[in-house]
Amino acid sequence: MTNAPAVPTTHAAQPDRRSWYKRNEIAITPWLFLLPGILFFAAYVVIPIFQSFQVSFYRWDGLGDLTEQGQFIGLGNYQELATDRNFEISLVNNIKWLLLYLLAIPLGLFIALFLNQTVTGIRLYKSLFFFPFVISQVVVGLVFSWFYLPSEGLLNAVIGLVGLGPVNILGDPDMATYGIIAAGLWPQTAYCMILYLTGLNAVDPEQIEAARLDGAKKWKMLWYIIIPQLKPATFIAFVVTIIGALRSFDLISIMTNGGPFGSTRVLSFYMYEKALAEFGFRMGYGAAIAVVLFVIMLFFIAYFLYSMWRDERGAR
Repeated sequence: MTNAPAVPTTHAAQPDRRSWYKRNEIAITPWLFLLPGILFFAAYVVIPIFQSFQVSFYRWDGLGDLTEQGQFIGLGNYQELATDRNFEISLVNNIKWLLLYLLAIPLGLFIALFLNQTVTGIRLYKSLFFFPFVISQVVVGLVFSWFYLPSEGLLNAVIGLVGLGPVNILGDPDMATYGIIAAGLWPQTAYCMILYLTGLNAVDPEQIEAARLDGAKKWKMLWYIIIPQLKPATFIAFVVTIIGALRSFDLISIMTNGGPFGSTRVLSFYMYEKALAEFGFRMGYGAAIAVVLFVIMLFFIAYFLYSMWRDERGAR
């Protein structure tokens, strides 16, 4: 008697009785954690940006409803900016800030390379270089204001030792902006140093050893081996430094309040003067300045994002 072959039993597919959230939990859960941050970012950053564009088309003193109390003038505020001498000075000063502030990046890199060595007292050196990063910009402004004092300041005391006369940096329209930029470079260099110290910890030691075997030393090692591996840190340093240079305000407010004779104004400070200062309340004009500053900042950030995306795409 032969046994009949066993027929495999087929089970009908059971319907997934889990809830919609359980079926999509992996895709949804990250967005639930991000949702509060997205809402705050939209409410306090994205929406005000569009409101600034809207306000820039009005002549409005900030009192009452914009559409009722304000007067729509189209591009009138931007046309006035084109002939405003103070706006031109502010824009030129912002360009000076932008160019000179970028010195913080190579300075931060070389300080980080020094602090990455194993030498006696390295922890003390790291603390001293890290110190400017943790103090307020207001404190930095006050310290450098005292440092630049014409008669009692430390700077004039030092140059007096070599027979040079006293200089009034913050009182000279031609030198005041550079004096404030020097004050801003102090904490910004410390910030770039921290970024590069973090990046140096991720440098591949095998590549360094291979380069040493191939005879790479000093500057060649730095340029061809180390710096290419620091691209992420360099990207962040560029973006943060450019944003810091373009929106500089607190140091100017503390050290010169825009003087002498308005020579140290930048776009952010001029916007404050026009929109919120004692004799300002030109909200539409201030918003137009803010829009110009936003477009300049957006251009640089978009350029660096595109450069980073292009490099990553080429590396694949």
